[in-house]
Amino acid sequence: MRLYLRLAWRNLWRHRRRTLIVVLAMGLGLAMMMMYDGLVSGFSQAIYGNAIKVLGGNIQIHATGYRAQSNQTPLMPLEDEQAVLESALAQPQVQAATLRINTGGLASSREGAFAVGITGIEPEKELEVNLAAQHVVAGRYLTAEDQDMIFIGKGLADAMSVTVGDRITLTGQATHEQMRRRTMTVAGIYDLGMPDIEKRTIYISLKEAEDLYDLSGHATEVTLTLKRLGEEAAVVDALKPDLPGYEIETWETNFPELQAALGTKGGVMNIFSVIILMIAGIGILNLLLMAVYERTREIGILGALGLKPRQISLLFILEGTMMGVVGVAAGITLGLMLNGLLKRVGLDYTAFANVTSYMALIGGRVYPDWGLDKIIGRALTVLIIAALAAFIPAREAAQREPAEALHFV
Repeated sequence: MRLYLRLAWRNLWRHRRRTLIVVLAMGLGLAMMMMYDGLVSGFSQAIYGNAIKVLGGNIQIHATGYRAQSNQTPLMPLEDEQAVLESALAQPQVQAATLRINTGGLASSREGAFAVGITGIEPEKELEVNLAAQHVVAGRYLTAEDQDMIFIGKGLADAMSVTVGDRITLTGQATHEQMRRRTMTVAGIYDLGMPDIEKRTIYISLKEAEDLYDLSGHATEVTLTLKRLGEEAAVVDALKPDLPGYEIETWETNFPELQAALGTKGGVMNIFSVIILMIAGIGILNLLLMAVYERTREIGILGALGLKPRQISLLFILEGTMMGVVGVAAGITLGLMLNGLLKRVGLDYTAFANVTSYMALIGGRVYPDWGLDKIIGRALTVLIIAALAAFIPAREAAQREPAEALHFV
């Protein structure tokens, strides 16, 4: 086998121009796929990562029994919230862990009553991970000491015909199914470019929520925001041994429709990538077939020297596979260079922010990652395509009669 490998490697570089063309075709195909994977991952982090921030974080921790009543958004206080926070912040994947109180209610003005989700937050701790806090268009964001102050979305403000400084009535369910009502002043208005979400999500300070809903200094939820989307399972597995008396759930459980959308997108993208590689494979097959016809006399000499058809076939398959290996190496190098450049400068999508509602979540620029998540599968696909593309020319070469091949012009 060593002899065949040496012959194949030597033959590979006897025709440098042809080999470089084939390697360039495979390398560019793989590099484009790495760039594509990095860009898709960057979009996922920008769109889905930000969507998860809007919807309540990557992971939520509640008291035992919450899931059974989750449709009613029950106010079930956590027993030892500080211990939960310490365990969460000890995980290296966690960017922020904050206390929250969630309940449903009504926001009323002269325009009518609107069903909303009421969220008590730690304003300063959520500043870096709460998109609403980063998109204030009027007034100001909340502070921890705010009393009778409310932070609402532009969609709700427009529907209720209110602005900063106006007062609206907030009605929500406290513990023991008691209803609490309070008239509060609009401190600020946020704009995510998504009116549907803005209409149903309002914020008050955690201290105000504790007082309003009779929770005596207890939160009902710990929200974890991770540094990267996709690390939820590892964090949940690490937290479960430390927090046996709590329900730990990810956004995949709480927002299955978002998980379904992400899964569908991933499946479509994988099919699209395979099609691209198959197209590249057709080009490789054409180049290798041309190589066989150019080397007809050489094939005749190999046959005349005593090489059997299967040995000649093996030689061509090894050449194709070696081309694939060199192409993979070149593709990975080029792909890392391209993604490294894009990772530094990003791609500006500000002009497309208003095209669709979800595009508003991008936040201006998309920063692709290295595109290495699927590199093993991509590289194996290129190698398999190269080997299969070499099989037909190898079969063609093995079937040539030495005497006929030697007289080929």
